[in-house]
Amino acid sequence: MHQVYNLEIKGYAKPSTFESYERIIRNHIKPALGHKKLKTLAPNHLQYFYQSKLDDGLAPGTVRLMHGILHKALEQATQWGAVSRNVCKAVTPPKPNPEDMHPLDAEQTKLLLKAAHGTRLEALYVLAVTGGLRVGELLGLTWEDVDFDTVTLRVRRTKSRARSGPTFTTPKNGKGRSIKLTRQAVEALKLHRAAQNIERLKAGSLWQSNNLVFSTTTGKPLDFRNLATASFKPLLKKVGLPDIRFHDLRHTCATLLLSRGHHPKLVQDLLGHASVAMTLDRYSHVLPGMGDQTAAAMEAALS
Repeated sequence: MHQVYNLEIKGYAKPSTFESYERIIRNHIKPALGHKKLKTLAPNHLQYFYQSKLDDGLAPGTVRLMHGILHKALEQATQWGAVSRNVCKAVTPPKPNPEDMHPLDAEQTKLLLKAAHGTRLEALYVLAVTGGLRVGELLGLTWEDVDFDTVTLRVRRTKSRARSGPTFTTPKNGKGRSIKLTRQAVEALKLHRAAQNIERLKAGSLWQSNNLVFSTTTGKPLDFRNLATASFKPLLKKVGLPDIRFHDLRHTCATLLLSRGHHPKLVQDLLGHASVAMTLDRYSHVLPGMGDQTAAAMEAALS
């Protein structure tokens, strides 16, 4: 059944995505199903496989990803005539758990930005909170993406890490977006550019001209793990904030806006979600007050 795993995605998938798929196939799918012939593979084999992985403690979202990989592979096998049907279509994958979010509230966010004020990466934290960018999008920004005249920022690529080194590809939804910068973000970026120009002069011939907004002191791409351990986590600890993930700053941006009545469609555009339904589905459960607002609006309409 090894043909199932020969799905050619390397040519169009991001290197980090390809390596993730290859690792799942090698560590989970092939040991459990690799001995079976394609024509003998049945829905109950897959259903048992999924359940065994859940029993082993894997997250439903991870098992669902395995289902997606198998579904794509078997769909290709069907097109090639290797099998008559895609048995994945007869199997129900587990539903992923709601994403575990730990956004900061307004006062906590002010504490974080106050702690970041004057540090080398202050602008990065301001953009993360006010623009809702993913960490890969932040690390992929170039100065060409920043337009101080129109006060806008283009998010057109993301940085990811593969065995071959850092790569820059399109954002998660496959397309870029443009966001309006807050005054705080503009000021932070201008200060950051001036400080980076000084770093460039100090580095001299060691400087790598990648034109990155956020880089090392010699112009190299920043590594997210180093960013988290050397900057983000110490900032949280310094002001006594919860030990959250960097990605929770993106959730912070969304919840701060939605909780203040900002239109979900505008939040969707800011975050780059594929649809407004995704935005509402992801954040409605962290906004318990929205139901009260809806009831009050209906009562006002009918009074």
